[in-house]
Amino acid sequence: MKKKKKKVKIKWKNIIILLVFIFSIVFLSIKIPKLIINIFKDTPKQEEKKKQEMKKEEKKEEPVEDTKDQRLKELDNINERIDYFNNSYIDRYITYKNNNPNKEIERVIIEVNMNLDKEVYQDIIPAKNLNNEKVLVNKYYYLDENYVPENLEKINQNYALSGMSMVNVAKEAFESLAKSAKKEGLSIIAMSTYRSYNYQVNLYNRYVKQDGKEEADTYSGRPGHSEHQTGLAVDVYNGKEDYTNFEKTKEFNWMQEHAHEFGFILRFPKDKENETKYQYESWHYRYVGIDAAKYIHDKNISFEEYYATIIKDW
Repeated sequence: MKKKKKKVKIKWKNIIILLVFIFSIVFLSIKIPKLIINIFKDTPKQEEKKKQEMKKEEKKEEPVEDTKDQRLKELDNINERIDYFNNSYIDRYITYKNNNPNKEIERVIIEVNMNLDKEVYQDIIPAKNLNNEKVLVNKYYYLDENYVPENLEKINQNYALSGMSMVNVAKEAFESLAKSAKKEGLSIIAMSTYRSYNYQVNLYNRYVKQDGKEEADTYSGRPGHSEHQTGLAVDVYNGKEDYTNFEKTKEFNWMQEHAHEFGFILRFPKDKENETKYQYESWHYRYVGIDAAKYIHDKNISFEEYYATIIKDW
């Protein structure tokens, strides 16, 4: 009798497991080397990336210096040592300093405050302190064509040509000055005082026609830029010599010693032409008040310097 063969039952579950195992072995044998290569290949990039990130973090931790502080350093922090530093002029100070490397920083500040970093008659500014002895009128500050100072009064004809007028306080001071000089046998006479805007138009145009505009600008103010319109300026002579020779007279020497005692200054000194932008005039005086006149006289400075450092009216 024949024996029956046993049927072998295939367990599909085991087959599937075996196939998965074989596939995994094959896959890993291919991928793992690549992964290892990539790991080592990317490491320098990762390190560089980490370095960059660390640098960024370090920069974040460092205090960022304010731009204004940086600019003040360029000016040697002069703002901490003087009281006439104008924060709104910082860029102008730096530019002027760079253009004038041999100037001391204090001088840079003063000259910019005087607007010497600008061209004359460009970007002009309305005069401030109107009807006050501290008003500044020059080639940067102007008066309106309709401006007429208050309290104009005629000067006593013992001390002036006919029709000469000044603001009351300046008129009285000038009369006192002339009277004091007369006691010493000297004659100081006002020959040109207040001038209206229209008067200056005609005068300036005459000078331009006579000498040309460039030359006229060295000794005559353009309309609106003349101190005579303030009623505080006076041109003098001694009644004998031409006013252009006033420097050669005894009266001039007396004025040099005593004018400030009455509140007057020599407005356009010989050594201040770069600041005033006018040629030297020995006959032109300006009333600024006794305290200011004494300060200007003692320090040997121009009215522009006084205005830029003491008045500081920006």
